[in-house]
Amino acid sequence: MNFPILSSLILLPAIGALFIFFSKTNSKKYQSSKYVALFVSFTNFLLSLYLWFLFDSTTHEFQFVENREWIKGFVNYKVGVDGISILFIILTTLISPLCIVSVNSTVKNRLKEFLVAILLMETLMIGVFCALDLFVFYLFFEGGLIPMFLIIGIWGGERRVYSAFKFFLYTLLGSVLMLIAIISIYWITGTTDVIELYEIGIDIKYQNLLWLAFFSSFAVKTPMWPVHTWLPDAHVEAPTAGSVLLAAILLKMGGYAFIRFSLGLFPIASDYFVPLIYFLSLVAIVYTSLVALMQEDMKKLIAYSSVAHMGFVTLGIFTITQQGIEGSIFQMISHGLVSAALFLCVGVVYERMHTRLINRYGGIVSIMPKYALLFMIFTLGSIGLPGTSGFVGEFLILIGTFKKSFLVATIASLGVVLVAAYMLWLYRRIIFGELINKDLKKMLDLNKSEIFILWSLAIPILFFGFYPEPLINTIEISVNNLIEMYNSNLQINLAKNN
Repeated sequence: MNFPILSSLILLPAIGALFIFFSKTNSKKYQSSKYVALFVSFTNFLLSLYLWFLFDSTTHEFQFVENREWIKGFVNYKVGVDGISILFIILTTLISPLCIVSVNSTVKNRLKEFLVAILLMETLMIGVFCALDLFVFYLFFEGGLIPMFLIIGIWGGERRVYSAFKFFLYTLLGSVLMLIAIISIYWITGTTDVIELYEIGIDIKYQNLLWLAFFSSFAVKTPMWPVHTWLPDAHVEAPTAGSVLLAAILLKMGGYAFIRFSLGLFPIASDYFVPLIYFLSLVAIVYTSLVALMQEDMKKLIAYSSVAHMGFVTLGIFTITQQGIEGSIFQMISHGLVSAALFLCVGVVYERMHTRLINRYGGIVSIMPKYALLFMIFTLGSIGLPGTSGFVGEFLILIGTFKKSFLVATIASLGVVLVAAYMLWLYRRIIFGELINKDLKKMLDLNKSEIFILWSLAIPILFFGFYPEPLINTIEISVNNLIEMYNSNLQINLAKNN
């Protein structure tokens, strides 16, 4: 196939952003900018589904590879997808148009610039999941900082400047070390091509330091405990669409990068640091769940729940088992859908009441039954109830973890109980009880656009909960190949030492 489908997916939102930016629209015609943004992002979603349709899940090889010289003798623009990355591209292209639809009344100022920022984010996020060159990956990975910084800093809440700078500095600190590591890899091997690096391998004496440098960036982005503190602040201050992008896609970049680079490029170091990852993941699962139980702000509670869920993801990845890694990828896709939906649900009531405090709500099932039903689906998805996509991911992760360590799996299972505790507590306080606050009686149930957005997320959560096979079939061969490559490198190293 000669058509550059991946470059089209990457560039189409950027072209749309440029068109909107340079178009002459007065404040009364901002709605036309929204229609353009919506058309571009929806077209990209259809293009990603076409990509999935063309994708051959029977091979582990990278497909639709485009390789062009960029900086002679140093960097090639190289993109491609395998079973692991293609699902994240589809998730990105699904969430982006829903974010654009959701800005009906949440963004009142500088709508045109806001849409430009969202479309640029989409370009950069898709680029991350396609990149097969370390330098290109770095540019996309860190490029996402800029539009998200603007989204939080310009359209955020009262403490938006503080939160934006905290987000920027945390992520930038980790990424500087990753840049040094990428330059070091080029100096050691003479290439930054990921596929070539898989084949030639990286000298064992450099792996630990390089792994730690990459880890510093991925851990902040995921985020892992104790570098997670930027996330609750960023979520609370970000507008609803910003929170959705942050939770649904940006956090997944760290998990994806762990699979693609930490396991793929540094297998010996990954094996060495497994106990560290287990410890940090368990702390994230248990500690942040307990912190979530104490929250009075809905957004903060869901933000801490994201840290706990991503703790499950990192735990599953570093079990280096088929079930663990498949479960982690599935959990990331599921969490992308569920967390996006939960933040949109918070946005719905915030638009009506202009408060996120849990104690200001209660008894709204009587006035917003449609909202209560959809919120229940997303709550159960977050808990991981059988029949929702959240269950499949967590179940596979725990199976993979039990294979490696009974103790670690037992402690992780405690996290499942804690997730149920704070999510059901949240649901009960908002939805049930007496309608004490008289202002709540003025609230209207979901409008047509809100129903469309929330059902667009509820359907895949339920569908993949009952029928996970399409996702599992897509990732299975690629995950199996990754594990075989990982184990082969470990055996070669063991033979050398003996």
